[in-house]
Amino acid sequence: MDQQVAVVGAGAVGTTAAHDLAARGCDVTLYEAETVGSGASGRAAGVCYDAFAEDIDAAVADRALARFRDLDADPTFDWSFTPCPYVWLAREGDDRRAAAIREQVPRMQAHDRRVDLLDGADLAAEFPALRADVDVAAVARDAGHADPGAYTEAMAERAVAAGVTLREGTPVELRAEVDRPHVVTPDGAAAHDTVVVAAGAHTGRLLGDAGLPVPVKPYRVQAAVTEPTPLAAAAPQLYDATGGYYCRPREGGLLVGDGTEPVERDPDDWAREADDWFVADCGDHLRAAFGDGPAGEPPAVERAWAGLCTATPDGDPLLGERAPGVVVAAGWQGHGFMRAPALGERIARGVCDGEWLTPFDPSRFEGDESFEIVEGMLVEES
Repeated sequence: MDQQVAVVGAGAVGTTAAHDLAARGCDVTLYEAETVGSGASGRAAGVCYDAFAEDIDAAVADRALARFRDLDADPTFDWSFTPCPYVWLAREGDDRRAAAIREQVPRMQAHDRRVDLLDGADLAAEFPALRADVDVAAVARDAGHADPGAYTEAMAERAVAAGVTLREGTPVELRAEVDRPHVVTPDGAAAHDTVVVAAGAHTGRLLGDAGLPVPVKPYRVQAAVTEPTPLAAAAPQLYDATGGYYCRPREGGLLVGDGTEPVERDPDDWAREADDWFVADCGDHLRAAFGDGPAGEPPAVERAWAGLCTATPDGDPLLGERAPGVVVAAGWQGHGFMRAPALGERIARGVCDGEWLTPFDPSRFEGDESFEIVEGMLVEES
């Protein structure tokens, strides 16, 4: 008999896991409280890179990029991946972050990442659109960007074609019964051999209500997209560690991200619209990155929004069994979409073969830990 699996949460990770589980012969039901991609995946920045200094992180990111490229080459998958270098830098006078970047790059190279260390002159020569007041920079060559919402919708369609039953508009509760876990919907309770909880910001509450607490905290982040600008054709993906913002080309303009609030948020009660102060800051960020730009001033913001990321005590995700038959997949620290193709594959391998990534094992925590939220893109010395 096929293994009965429920996946809760139709974001990038959940839809990929549902597809990969179905491809391995599981009978999969994918539950989504709202619509496909309506949570964090639909609001993500779409920055993708493999510049990680830890071996497991580097391997997961490498596999994710490989699958992204394969899907981009597949004419039946309605989505695209755009190769684009990813640069992160520390500006003059920021000795602490400059030292951290110099320490990170050799560790990334040791894991066969195509990452180069550049001084300010080298960076200006390769990316003349960027301001040159840089102490040190690194560039990840195997990087790119994509539309997370389009990926999630396309993967959901592929999952349904593979036999997954998709139930949108279906909020659930979880009951961790002795025999098999049950998913409870307005239609009643259904038993499954395995329930994969990939519900983003709602993961902690869903599991906690089932008596299976996990240490994840939702926190609010913000992003904006500017009007079209010639800078979009000349800009790499950029993370300014000194300024604490990132940007990438998007739809002929520039996507700018910052506005992280390291405060735990209620996943059902938070502001979806960006704050005025963040929109105002976007001009300062773009001026710091590119100067005044071709028009004599930074391009204007056309639209802005907020989303939720999830943090864990140590910055690593929770991926594995929380209890027999109950799998947690959460705590991506803002890196969920860029690793979704590999994470979905890993979930399928774990459920079907019992092979999990030990450093991400949720049993390393009791579940009730107190911790401060630290955003996932900070550059610090190890």
